[in-house]
Amino acid sequence: MLLFAENSFALVEPYIIAYGAAALFVFVYFESFGAPLPGETAVIAGSLLAVHGDLSIVAVYLAVLFAGILGDSTGYVIGRFGGQLLLRRFGPWVKLTPERLEILERQFREKGPYLVLIARFVPLMRQLNGLIAGSMAMPLPIFLAANAAGCVLWTSVWVLGPYFFSHLFAGWHGHGVH
Repeated sequence: MLLFAENSFALVEPYIIAYGAAALFVFVYFESFGAPLPGETAVIAGSLLAVHGDLSIVAVYLAVLFAGILGDSTGYVIGRFGGQLLLRRFGPWVKLTPERLEILERQFREKGPYLVLIARFVPLMRQLNGLIAGSMAMPLPIFLAANAAGCVLWTSVWVLGPYFFSHLFAGWHGHGVH
């Protein structure tokens, strides 16, 4: 696991150093509506770079927050206008079998706002959250409120956590993030 994290940092750090918060925005935005990108890793790397003054923690926080909200909202729009077809056609590629999709759809109907709120913290759910909510025709105001709340919590954990507790990441500093 540590080797994967080190490799992920090595992958994203040059982009974040070169393009700053804009690179974070791109990583998180595209990951938030389904692209297989290392969003959390990029966020942690950006936070740790802010510890050393290479980036502004405010810029990191705002880029990640808005990218998460907009990325999930883009997924929602895609879901409203073709999500069922996309999920049925490409779901099995990410182990979202018809049986699992049926269970997920039932859970979204019963507990949709709560799922949207916590989905940011669950790999794969984070990427499919908006798409599924849109394809389930979750009312937009409910989705937006739950999505914004989830993004604020997730952003706070992954941006501010490493920023204020960077000493816990000291072993990684020599492996890319300085």
